[in-house]
Amino acid sequence: MQTSKRRRTRVATGALVALMLTATAACGGDDGDETSDGKIKLTVATFNEFGYEGLIEEYNSMQDKVVVEQKKAGQANEHQDNLYTKLAAGSGLSDIEAIEVDWLAALKQESDAFVDLTDPEVEGRWLDWKTEAATADDGKLIGYGTDVGPQALCYRADLFKKAGLPTDREQVAKLFTTWEDYFDVGSDFVKKVPGAAWYDSSGGTAQAMVNQTQYTFEDEDDNVIAADNPDVKRIFDTVTSYSEAGLSTRLPQWEEDWVSAFQKDAFATMACPGWMLGVIEGNSEGVQGWDVAGVFPGGPGVWGGSYLTVPVQGKHQEEAIALAKWLTAPEQQAKAYTAKATFPSQVAALEDPVVVDSEREFFNNAPVGQILVQQAKAIEFVPYKGPKFADINTAFQQAIQRVDEDQESPDEAWDSFLADVERLG
Repeated sequence: MQTSKRRRTRVATGALVALMLTATAACGGDDGDETSDGKIKLTVATFNEFGYEGLIEEYNSMQDKVVVEQKKAGQANEHQDNLYTKLAAGSGLSDIEAIEVDWLAALKQESDAFVDLTDPEVEGRWLDWKTEAATADDGKLIGYGTDVGPQALCYRADLFKKAGLPTDREQVAKLFTTWEDYFDVGSDFVKKVPGAAWYDSSGGTAQAMVNQTQYTFEDEDDNVIAADNPDVKRIFDTVTSYSEAGLSTRLPQWEEDWVSAFQKDAFATMACPGWMLGVIEGNSEGVQGWDVAGVFPGGPGVWGGSYLTVPVQGKHQEEAIALAKWLTAPEQQAKAYTAKATFPSQVAALEDPVVVDSEREFFNNAPVGQILVQQAKAIEFVPYKGPKFADINTAFQQAIQRVDEDQESPDEAWDSFLADVERLG
């Protein structure tokens, strides 16, 4: 989903998550109380920006017996900490809890902590892979999909012009059908535009490549394969070698220096899933030249996305399910997209003119709706994320960053990563 400044989440290890969730009990939460006038009070806990403020007002205006309140954490890690703590305590969760896609693997292992949201009424509402990701091994659907992050490529047309590159987004799209093309053009760019890197961060570029790999760190049986998977080594070698060649800013995403780089013409391109558009615009206030190309090197991929769950702790599960169903209906998701640019995962919403025909003035009036719909429909799979994915991915990102910060050579960082994998495995 879209964030204002940050999207980093702190991830508990699989063992810690399991330990916390084993304490989960199906007892009442603290939030399912009645108001002074006898209405049922439902709470919805979210993080960052879901675009729900106006929707909740609308829902409340339609209700005689229910009133909804939103609890919004500023960052995903704050929300995640609260979620795990109250799951462990067995009480205190909101009637609806938003979760991020990277948390699904751990939470699906404890599917008894959540209400099964399977319902013929919503069958076929979402893109198939969005629903499959939230379906536990026992067949329970633990989350209704909200947004999704199809990847496109954002670029600085003004810096492209300095390098003698095309600036028209359709011509730019033709340049980057493969990663090899992308890095070749970048290698030429950094020679022609001194002081500017080709992309915003090694870690972000690596993450975009991971998002195109179906089985990266674990196989479908949750066996850790990171050490022996040639795709993992290929991604590591690629980003570290091009970083050393000057294509990367060598800045870690989300840190203060990375945020500041948007104001300094420090780089020309970056992976931009739908939610990233708001991040770029916010960080680049006053900067002109950004545009969006309807392409992504190496093919489509998905980065991020969230869900609404109904914990079994809640006292008013029936009402919570009805609210979650309404909030994630295509009509409401189109409104949330208009409010906060959270790109919908609902099939019908991808046909809604509000979404399809949307443009972003900041990005040279780019037809972002058409671009992201095109990218979303082209996605054939989402990366498999087993229980240890998040921890291994964190170790992978840290290894890449150690190279960027000259703490270790690429060979040393790779060996350190393998040691981390062995420990986590």
